[in-house]
Amino acid sequence: MHLEIVTPEKKVFEGDVTLVTFPGASGSFQVMDHHAPMISLLKDGVVTYKSGEMKQEVRITGGVVEVLKNKVILLADGIATE
Repeated sequence: MHLEIVTPEKKVFEGDVTLVTFPGASGSFQVMDHHAPMISLLKDGVVTYKSGEMKQEVRITGGVVEVLKNKVILLADGIATE
């Protein structure tokens, strides 16, 4: 599936992944290939995405995610820097 992670300032990531874990407003959840369409609010936390052996993490400060037709778009409020 295709994943885009975008903030108001920039595009953080764009590419094909096999699994994404989100910090949902009601608890964390995962999205895999051909997931059912959905929109969800996200809270502050870590988004983890995998493609093959690659595993990446990005800490977000809230946002919303849309899953539709094997494309996942994460509109993050911001990226937390530690």
